[in-house]
Amino acid sequence: MSQTDETRGAALPALVLPESAVPDPAGAPGLRWGVISPGHIGTQFTQTAHRATASRVVSVVSRSAERAAAFAAEHGVERSFDDVGAMLAAGGLDAVYIASPHAQHHALARPVLEAGVPVLVEKAFTLNTGQARDLLDLARDRGVFAMEAMWARFLPQQDVLRQVLESGLLGEIVEVTADHGQAMPTDPAHRMNAPELGGGALLDLGVYPISFAQMVLGDLGDLAVRGELSPTGVDASASLLARGARGGTARLGTTLRARTPTEALVSGTAGIARLAGAFFAPGTLSVELLDGRSARFEHPGAPEDGMAYEIAEAARRISAGDLESPIMSWADTLSVMETMDAVRAALGVVYPGEEAA
Repeated sequence: MSQTDETRGAALPALVLPESAVPDPAGAPGLRWGVISPGHIGTQFTQTAHRATASRVVSVVSRSAERAAAFAAEHGVERSFDDVGAMLAAGGLDAVYIASPHAQHHALARPVLEAGVPVLVEKAFTLNTGQARDLLDLARDRGVFAMEAMWARFLPQQDVLRQVLESGLLGEIVEVTADHGQAMPTDPAHRMNAPELGGGALLDLGVYPISFAQMVLGDLGDLAVRGELSPTGVDASASLLARGARGGTARLGTTLRARTPTEALVSGTAGIARLAGAFFAPGTLSVELLDGRSARFEHPGAPEDGMAYEIAEAARRISAGDLESPIMSWADTLSVMETMDAVRAALGVVYPGEEAA
């Protein structure tokens, strides 16, 4: 719920932020999910679904049959497989969540869509725009739901921020700033440094500030990019200046070399909205107006259940027969992928297999 501060000017009414319009995830229809790749993210998804939604994970796939069986036993999942085709042939699924490294997203999502099963694909959606467009064209042709699991967009505080922006409370939007840096291992074999796994800061960390800026400003253009590469040839750091299609500029940064504040700010002619670090996780939205008034919105649920909102949104859309969600639309996904392609091109980052494409 919204919390207000005392106004500094007695003549002005207290600032009250909109209430979140995001429904309680527990009230969404319950789906039977399959999970591909039972790693850290797959575990978070399964635990959150079981704890905070009516959905249940009923099948799991890993390249290792032993790993899949162990995951199933630990989380009460009915069936385990070492092959995606076998899981799809077994049936009994309403949707599939793909939690693998992004280099594998395209190859894993394609057979799911070809089987007519809705798919939720962890961010970044794919390695590049060509792969993303191929999957979304297939989803459209087959009439199957597909969505990028950019969990931040589905959180209540980002819903409140969108309402604040639509109301004009901040005035004309002048600038968006956002960053995401983490001090990652320098081991060349680590997935974040491995080109064959789509390594680098951009697709794993930088996708958050880029997606946030795209949500606020629209498609990003007129890019100016600076950065440095790791010894393995992936992007170790990247800084981006851009203009938004709806006006305003973006200053964005990402790095594997240091932990950064991970904040996001939207600055307008009438005030500032701030998402405290980590801005992409359940937390606090603060609004400070130039007239001295301020207000905050605090995440209403358990912080550890942040993934429940994207699970619930997918369940509602799939149950309604929709092909996409307006919160993270296909156009949004393609726009973000196009920006990341442009950043990588400016830095000279090419993943294995992209040379031929």
